[in-house]
Amino acid sequence: MPLAERFLDIRRDPHSEEVLSPDGDLEAHSVLQRAGFIAVVRVHETYHRAPTGLADRDEERLATSAVARLRAAGYHVDCDADFDTDARPASYPPLSSSVAHLAERIREATTTDETAEALTELTAAHDGILAVLEEVLTATADFHAGLDQAADPHIARRLRYLADEPLRIIRTDLADTRNALADRHTPHTGRSTCSAEVPANERERSAVCACPPPPRALPAPPPPVAAGLRR
Repeated sequence: MPLAERFLDIRRDPHSEEVLSPDGDLEAHSVLQRAGFIAVVRVHETYHRAPTGLADRDEERLATSAVARLRAAGYHVDCDADFDTDARPASYPPLSSSVAHLAERIREATTTDETAEALTELTAAHDGILAVLEEVLTATADFHAGLDQAADPHIARRLRYLADEPLRIIRTDLADTRNALADRHTPHTGRSTCSAEVPANERERSAVCACPPPPRALPAPPPPVAAGLRR
């Protein structure tokens, strides 16, 4: 991670009076969002601002919380004096960490059974991650359907479409992939595990393990001789 991305500013803009944080990497963006900031994505930049409609005292409280969380995560934060704090709140793994653990399990899997087991947590029909995600989309759609702005019914319909179509396609494809892997019961040909054991019939006792040697790289052919240099 570039060192420059560990330095952030949280200040009130002197022109717009908005509380802004213009810098940071993706981890900092997550911290700011959990503190209550809103991400603004532009073509060439992403920055964060406090939500609209807050009183000055609430903006100050939000910015102070963000400064404390970022510093607790190891960031160097320059801020307005009103936002400065010595607090360092405890941080806990986000809910997404369990899903990230599944990805790590799949990256380290050496058999089709291990990958199928990890994918089951995503595709389980009743309580899999994707099934719960569908419930979240539907609940958010129901919430918007009860609001009173003109765009709310459209947002509700869009969320229900996402739950009914794209998410269902993902669930179906991943479930088929999981089932096919569960039926194969084979090791991954490119991820064999090394036991570091020497077989009993090995004559060279200095051998480290029974793994086949890595393939030898063929030497690169010499560059062709230019036609003008030949005699």
